[in-house]
Amino acid sequence: QELEEARRWEGARDVRPLDGNVRRWGGLLLPNNPPYNTGAFRFELTFSPNHPLEPPCATLRTPIYHPSVDLEGRVCQPLTTHAHWEPTTRAVQVLQDLLLQLDSPDPQRLLRPDVARELQERPEEFRRRAEEHARLHAEPRPE
Repeated sequence: QELEEARRWEGARDVRPLDGNVRRWGGLLLPNNPPYNTGAFRFELTFSPNHPLEPPCATLRTPIYHPSVDLEGRVCQPLTTHAHWEPTTRAVQVLQDLLLQLDSPDPQRLLRPDVARELQERPEEFRRRAEEHARLHAEPRPE
């Protein structure tokens, strides 16, 4: 049921279990805002055997120049921390939160302080680098 809900959401495409494993989903996120809205970004959502009592883990598989995403694709996402997680939170809400974060980089949610500093102090340089990174790494947006 949650998978169908995520498949119907317009912010992602091609959401499906990976390797037939219902605890690992993959798909493409479609950011709405520059500098990321020119491409699609592959994500993975991994659910614990204790889901929904424990939060899933969201990872970006497409490299992205973003203050809240580290070089391994781990995301600073308070919603999925044990302190903030609610068992009633839906998987699609985790994806919506992730997309919102990509669309509106928040210097307070940071895993890459250098990129956050650049975003705050030299926003035009940040945007140029993020656009170039997206051009090199992001997948074409599906129709």
